[in-house]
Amino acid sequence: MSRKILLLPGDGIGPEIVAEAVKVIEALKARHGLDVETDEAPIGGAGYDAAGHPLPEATLAKAREADAVLLGAVGGPQYDKLPRELRPERGLLGIRKSMGLFANLRPALLYPELAEASTLKREVVEGLDIMIVRELTGGIYFGEPRGIREREDGQREGFNTLVYSESEIERIARVAFDTAMKRGKRLCSVDKANVLEVSELWREVVERVGRDYPEVELSHMYVDNAAMQLVRAPKQFDVMVTTNMFGDILSDAASMLTGSIGMLPSASLNADGQGMYEPIHGSAPDIAGRGVANPLATILSVSMLLRHSLGEAALADRVDAAVGQVLRQGLRTADLAAAGAPAVSTREMGDAVVAAL
Repeated sequence: MSRKILLLPGDGIGPEIVAEAVKVIEALKARHGLDVETDEAPIGGAGYDAAGHPLPEATLAKAREADAVLLGAVGGPQYDKLPRELRPERGLLGIRKSMGLFANLRPALLYPELAEASTLKREVVEGLDIMIVRELTGGIYFGEPRGIREREDGQREGFNTLVYSESEIERIARVAFDTAMKRGKRLCSVDKANVLEVSELWREVVERVGRDYPEVELSHMYVDNAAMQLVRAPKQFDVMVTTNMFGDILSDAASMLTGSIGMLPSASLNADGQGMYEPIHGSAPDIAGRGVANPLATILSVSMLLRHSLGEAALADRVDAAVGQVLRQGLRTADLAAAGAPAVSTREMGDAVVAAL
């Protein structure tokens, strides 16, 4: 039976980069035996424009029925004055929560051809291959109570709640240990256990789960040190596991080690293997509509989709190889091109990957 991929182009550069990913999917269908059907729905600002809500009910229904979801990006300055619950980002948080997408896999892989694009010295980043496993549906982004209130002295204060249950920590830890078993068998758990009680529990549960994985070397690191170490000596890491907010910050920091945030895909998985796949960058409204965005992170998200939700590892390898080939050919979008060097458009990069397939 044909499997279903739901496309959520979203806002800003989202439609442009998803269009190039669709070219890759269609090429795999036409020439390499991929049996899938695609559908499309609005989310984020596009969801608000279409149905008055960043996560329309019809979009969520389609997402739940799909085998996998491919997302572009959400957000834009035109939505900044909306009530918080109607802003585009609430659509993204909502679909993650509603689909139970608790495990976020964010690779930071440096292609050899892009070593010079990194802001760090070649010898620091050459050969970099990190997987950050981020808990995605708990923590301070979802904790209650939250809000802004007025104190007795007339001052307003904002408050959020950081909370994790043992079961939430255990399930993300198992994903991280399983990931480490398939790689270098080294896992670094990142927390702030010297200050936060939540992190004390996090560390305790991760250590307990680790007893089931005696082959994996487990280490712990405070998040501030981890941020420093990612810049100082990033190749010391193989797999990192951390909370929602820490993972959000560290994975963006790791992305710049690879030359551009436009190169990094991500997978968000639930307990059933259903996943949502997206580039880790945002909607980049400043360049939307100009045809200069880098589609490679979205195309590499298709690779992760094939690998993790559809079980098509050979096709995923083919997509990865095609991306490597276009980089070896010297093709660069504006974010990757050296100052003054020629750059290809979003469409041209997508066409090149299809040709390389």
